[in-house]
Amino acid sequence: MFRCPGQDQRFWKPEDIFEVKCPGCGKAVEFFKDEPKLKCRNCGRTVANPKIDLGCAEWCQYAEQCLGVSVGRQISAIRDKLIDEMKKVFAGDEQRIEHALGVLDYAERIQAAEGGDAMVVKAAAILHDIGIAQAERKYGSSEAKYQQAEGPIIARGILTKYDLDKADVEHICGIIASHHSARDIDTIEFNVVWDADRLVDIPAEFTGASKEELKQIIGKTFRTCAGRRIALELFVRNEI
Repeated sequence: MFRCPGQDQRFWKPEDIFEVKCPGCGKAVEFFKDEPKLKCRNCGRTVANPKIDLGCAEWCQYAEQCLGVSVGRQISAIRDKLIDEMKKVFAGDEQRIEHALGVLDYAERIQAAEGGDAMVVKAAAILHDIGIAQAERKYGSSEAKYQQAEGPIIARGILTKYDLDKADVEHICGIIASHHSARDIDTIEFNVVWDADRLVDIPAEFTGASKEELKQIIGKTFRTCAGRRIALELFVRNEI
């Protein structure tokens, strides 16, 4: 029987079995490196493996047998559908569409380095500003608090069309509900999207800042090592 070397425990190292803190109750959940998600035995919440690398699922001929589903292709398909949904909501507003795609691009780069649930990161990045138009219609303002109130409602309506774990849907909506305020959430996935959004916004928000000022802003604002590194390379070591 075929056995992928990456899945064969004879080739594993001690660090391939590790514990992850449950974001719901804080208890430790023990992962093998090839387990995408587990339920916390204490509170029942689904916990994503922040270290998993399923990149081979995009191309490996044995991905179906090895993983049970073609995870990489499934994520790519949902990603593309969510982009289409986002574009429909923004109804040809190229600036907002371009912003969302820019955040998605940075989020994918940061997630590749930092880990976390790829589907949650991609979906939250694509839909993070999805409440802007509704906020403007309802309140006459796109102020952050209105975006954060309306965004999860619209996002949930979109996400429930797809076969996503309910806990993942709520996690994505939680990121959208706090993407300006960082309120009541501190997960790897949130931190990735937070940094990706900052990367897109910095050029417009700090056009007159010196490199030393930008360095201080980046140090205080960014929440991941990869996001901080990209920001320093873009805005401190190079010109904005």
